[in-house]
Amino acid sequence: MLCAIFLGCCALFFAVYKIYGGWMERKLDAMDERLTPAHTLRDGVDYEPAPDAVVFGHHFSSIAGAGPIVGPIAAALVFGWGPALLWIVLGVIFVGGVQDYTSMMASLRNKGQSLAQIGRKTMGPLTYRLFLLFILLVLLYVIMVFLDMTAATFAPLTLGRDGAETNVSRIGGVVATASVFYILLAAVFGHMLYLWKISLRKATLLTVPLVFCGLWLGQLFPLSPSMIPAFLGSDKYFWSLGLMVYCLAASVLPVWALLQPRDYLSSFLLYACLIGGTLGLVIGSFSGDAAVTWPLFITARAPAEGWIYPSLCVMIACGAVSGFHAVLASGTTSKQLNKESSAKRVGLGAMLVEAVLAVLALATVMTLAEKPAMAPPAVFAAGIERFFRPLGVSEGWIMSFAMLAVSTFVLTTLDTCTRLSRIILQELTGIDAKTVGHRVLTTLIVLALPALVVFRQIPGAGGTPMPAWKAIWPAFGATNQLMGAMALLMVHGWLRGQGKKAWFVFLPMVFMFVTTLLALAQIVWRNFTQGGSPLVGGLSAVLFALAMVVLVDVALRAVRKPTR
Repeated sequence: MLCAIFLGCCALFFAVYKIYGGWMERKLDAMDERLTPAHTLRDGVDYEPAPDAVVFGHHFSSIAGAGPIVGPIAAALVFGWGPALLWIVLGVIFVGGVQDYTSMMASLRNKGQSLAQIGRKTMGPLTYRLFLLFILLVLLYVIMVFLDMTAATFAPLTLGRDGAETNVSRIGGVVATASVFYILLAAVFGHMLYLWKISLRKATLLTVPLVFCGLWLGQLFPLSPSMIPAFLGSDKYFWSLGLMVYCLAASVLPVWALLQPRDYLSSFLLYACLIGGTLGLVIGSFSGDAAVTWPLFITARAPAEGWIYPSLCVMIACGAVSGFHAVLASGTTSKQLNKESSAKRVGLGAMLVEAVLAVLALATVMTLAEKPAMAPPAVFAAGIERFFRPLGVSEGWIMSFAMLAVSTFVLTTLDTCTRLSRIILQELTGIDAKTVGHRVLTTLIVLALPALVVFRQIPGAGGTPMPAWKAIWPAFGATNQLMGAMALLMVHGWLRGQGKKAWFVFLPMVFMFVTTLLALAQIVWRNFTQGGSPLVGGLSAVLFALAMVVLVDVALRAVRKPTR
């Protein structure tokens, strides 16, 4: 049954790409004869054309952070796998895929501009700046969560496995070693393509095997606590500082020098996870190792999460719909596309492949007999290990490999988000991006707030101190999804301005506004009235207010001056 569900979803997503994606492509009049901004505005820093495979790897690695793994697993453990699967399938087809593709196309047709710049004609000057501020705050949310989360995966860990607590602190050192190795390898790969003029195929054949050698190297020489100086009394804080230095470099350097090649190479780790997990799932279905044992439906209301709607829709973001994708599509990816037809392959294609990953993550829960005493990344790693058993692969290696894949994609989201924040801040302040000094300055400003948060613990619900990412996570899904609703609002205005009917954008936009504003209001209420975190409640209230100002302003202007 599990094998049939998984393969059925894969077939459905492929059909959506060909049929619905082809219909949207015709609706948007995609033409390869038009030169993309990567060619017309090429500057060698942010605007730089690249082969579809490279841009797909960059885009897919950046959007496939912890979201498509953590969200489906957490939701299935609370509400059951049936509602989670239903939202992933319906969300990616009618909301997420539409948002990612249309956002990318809108940016392509507007000189690679951000969503705020595209929607500027439909907003007043003050509202335009408030919208930029809204995007920047959402991105800072992402940086704070993933900076703290990535540093935690590099530091010594204790994760549960199969319901028991097992010390796997070595995995943190393995992941840290492999990640440092990938960064160095990516720099070499970028030089191979753009300076040494080696073909993409040859460079890929030379370097991809080394990507997997990084795991072997990490197993041989894991960065243990004894090898790392504690910073501010914590190994995690040492890695937080190191990751901020890396993010600074990834934001300032030309996109081809580090960000683009690292994301491209990292994508092969997840491809291996998807292919290996799929093969193991199919083979295991014949031996009974992939039987569905977790409940289809558990409850419509959970004590901590509340009612299944809207909670489920914001718990599962990436894999169904994520506003961060739209910011990325119009912030960096649109500046790298070689032709307009690439937008469908990269934008819609990457979103659908991410949905496949979300279904695979959901499958790791569907084979459980009882609720595990471990975090979602560990549930995913243990599940992938079970799927790989029919292939005869050593279990210890697969556990490390799966955790490495999760950590790697969290890191790619982090570095891309830092670069996006730098671009948004420059747009907000008018600071030029042509000089290295200006890029360094704006990146340091972006990293200032996350630095104030991640080097300390934050009071969570009930005032209990906890890591930054755990305290912030409850509001992360709702604000991220709200950004998706705002993105669809900007795309809808652009399409109407072109004289096109945009019902396929309008309907998911309305649904996402209702869902996310309701969820965010509940988060604000709980944090201010039920002993929650003032930080989470305050940030959520600010984002709710900014979103309402933008929405009301755009709606009033549309009523007063209808688009022809």
